[in-house]
Amino acid sequence: MPTHCAHAHIDPADVDRLGDEIAELSAHLEAATARLLTLIREFDARRGWGSGFRSCAHWLSWRVGLDLGAARERVRVAHALATLPALAQALARGELSYAKVRALTRVATPETEARLLAVGRAGTAEHVERIVRGWRRVDQRAMTHEANRQHANRWLTVRREEDGTVVIHGRLVPDVGDLLLRALDAARETLYQRRHEAGSPEAEPVPEAPTRAQQQADALALLAETALHHELDPGAPGERYQVVVHVDASVLADPVRPGQSELEEGDHVSAETSRRLACDASRVVMRHDGDGQMVEIGARTRTIPPPMRRALLHRDRTCRFPGCHVRVGQGHHVRHWANGGPTTLSNLVLLCRLHHRAVHEEGYQLERAEDGALHFRRPDGRPLPEVPPPSPVPIDPPDALRAWSKARGLHLHARTAWPRWVGERLDVGWAIDVLHPRATGEARPPQS
Repeated sequence: MPTHCAHAHIDPADVDRLGDEIAELSAHLEAATARLLTLIREFDARRGWGSGFRSCAHWLSWRVGLDLGAARERVRVAHALATLPALAQALARGELSYAKVRALTRVATPETEARLLAVGRAGTAEHVERIVRGWRRVDQRAMTHEANRQHANRWLTVRREEDGTVVIHGRLVPDVGDLLLRALDAARETLYQRRHEAGSPEAEPVPEAPTRAQQQADALALLAETALHHELDPGAPGERYQVVVHVDASVLADPVRPGQSELEEGDHVSAETSRRLACDASRVVMRHDGDGQMVEIGARTRTIPPPMRRALLHRDRTCRFPGCHVRVGQGHHVRHWANGGPTTLSNLVLLCRLHHRAVHEEGYQLERAEDGALHFRRPDGRPLPEVPPPSPVPIDPPDALRAWSKARGLHLHARTAWPRWVGERLDVGWAIDVLHPRATGEARPPQS
């Protein structure tokens, strides 16, 4: 028997209303995104993400659930818009999409902002991306001459101060500098995320958060440690690369007790630093008489055996500090061996370098319950959640968003972000010729 397909009547007016509602609600979302970026910029400037995270992007990934790459891009765009008020206002009024603004902020400067804003209003997001790529190609040719000048001016000096600290100054060419920055990122990402950077979403803030410069110093220490671990100089004796700490047994057992805790060269370190270093280290026990003369010496070890370390990595996978997903870390004794804790898998937990320090030196507390679950607490004793609770959501989010926009004086509608493009072919070469300052003669290539 023949079959018949019945098609419901489609009212074009209803379809148009659906389209208008989509466009209008999208404009509200873009306006809300502008506000979100402003908040992110302020939060990052105040370092609200704290030292428990490697960066604001890692905090966003943990707290909001963004992909780390998307979180980094939000932070970048947020800071870029601080110097691009016209683009920021266009986004805040729902006139440009975040996708367009994100692309334009890759090349826009205060001098070129107005013409690039016109590009964003005239074309689609695809047009904007193509023009931005062409814009960057012009910039690249101008940078070639600058690269030769930078190469001739490279330098690096390293000196040791009287107090034992090492001062490093230098200037690297961009590709070498990028290599260093990538290595520092890898140190923060792999040995802490990937990152803060990343990154790892990282965890709860720690009091007295280190500055960005201090974080870079920590990352450089990780690079040196990792490089030597992989024997960049295999012909040199191993002892040359050891960091030796002299610490009294009483100090290891109780950090508040007086006693010695210093590096081989005599520089003092805190008792908790010694405890952290001793979590996974070989040790030599020296006994002294009342006059300070050594009477006995014996070598012992508290390093985690390779099979147990592999089991630890297999079990924990990543740093166990809430929100941190760094995949390489250090073995931490939940109950320190100086206090009778065994070097067993049940008494070990994987922590990245940053959070290992947070637990030892910065007051964070870690306990393992009878069921094996780990419980972290802030220095003030408050519990640290593994996953933050979700923010409350209005019953009708679209109506709440419209009310939010209305309260800010925004009158958004279906044509707020309507592009002026009417279907003509985009000539990227011509567009760059009439828009880019170097192509129009408004800017000259850098002089050597």
